[in-house]
Amino acid sequence: MGLFSRKSRQPPVHIGDPRFDDWETVGEYEDLSTASAFAGRLAELEIPNALTSDWPLDRFGRGTIYLQVPAHRYGDAAVALDASD
Repeated sequence: MGLFSRKSRQPPVHIGDPRFDDWETVGEYEDLSTASAFAGRLAELEIPNALTSDWPLDRFGRGTIYLQVPAHRYGDAAVALDASD
């Protein structure tokens, strides 16, 4: 990595990761940039979240992407996302 290299600001998408099986889905998106924006909003509010998918995204970052939160934070996340619309 060079001096001016940048890391991607988009959070990773966890593909088929069983760690999130008991988390609740608060949003479903078709592209990584949109999903990342909503995940970033929750992160700003200190609501833990993860982007997940059952299948790898295509080369353009498209696919079915789920925004998930721990079950006990579902209400907070839903209110925060409703306010963001």
